[in-house]
Amino acid sequence: MNSKALMLGLLTVLIWGSTFAANSFSLRGGYSAGHLILFRFIIASIIFALIAFIPKMKFRLPEKRDIWKIALLGWVGISGYHICATFGQLTISAGTAGMLIGSGPIFTTIFAILILKERLSKVGWVGLAFGFIGISLIALGSGDTTFGIAPGVFLTILAAIATSIFFVYQKPLFKKYSAIELTAYFTWAGTIPFLIFAPGLFETIQSASIEVNMTALYIGIFPTAVAYLTWAIALSQANASSISSVLYLEPVIAIIVAWIWLNELPASLSIIGGLIAISSVLIVNFYGKRNEMTQDHNKIKTIQ
Repeated sequence: MNSKALMLGLLTVLIWGSTFAANSFSLRGGYSAGHLILFRFIIASIIFALIAFIPKMKFRLPEKRDIWKIALLGWVGISGYHICATFGQLTISAGTAGMLIGSGPIFTTIFAILILKERLSKVGWVGLAFGFIGISLIALGSGDTTFGIAPGVFLTILAAIATSIFFVYQKPLFKKYSAIELTAYFTWAGTIPFLIFAPGLFETIQSASIEVNMTALYIGIFPTAVAYLTWAIALSQANASSISSVLYLEPVIAIIVAWIWLNELPASLSIIGGLIAISSVLIVNFYGKRNEMTQDHNKIKTIQ
């Protein structure tokens, strides 16, 4: 992972980490989950449309054989992810949502192994097992009662799986399209299913306060347009599971922002689970893979 990919990945995670508190603030301020999703993606779609019409951009249309692949990825990674994540936040805190989404690298690694044939050592597999233990503890600490599980947990885990599939499967498309082209295609394709939430959107915007509307606008510009673009550029220049390792910072940022902005903290059990999940991601992406690479290097030296 080169320095440019790392810096773009960190910028993306910083922006995405603020999304959970912003979502909670907007949902509490009068936006329904469906209206918030639609509003943010209308904003993002307009931004990418304006970019596409810049003469020097040389924005190309996708090839016919790639249209359905792009559409499906947009529906899974954009539509599926945001429906599950946003509706999931109706019953769980911003910090808990951030920790569950932060477990995404665990799923990304699994899909990278199955789809991209990336390899993992025994230590890495142990790390994955601890990751799922961490996710379980986050879930158990999410409910109102001791060891209760809030319904939003299951939706948020589905969101983490959806975004992992999205990150891994879009990787081969970077050989044919630029990061900004793919991000625009995915945004436009993913926005189409959100149109079912259109009824009542204007009334919601009119009734919400200036602060809430500005927050929704922020979500549309930065986490939805800017961050997806910076992430796509980072992903195009680095290994899928390696660049995803920076996502372990996302729950930390989400918790800090929610604490400062909303005076909200996850339950102690969820925080413990989050620490375990983050540690497992570090084991998988830094120790597990390096260990195997060292073994392979030693084998090569022995053969030589």
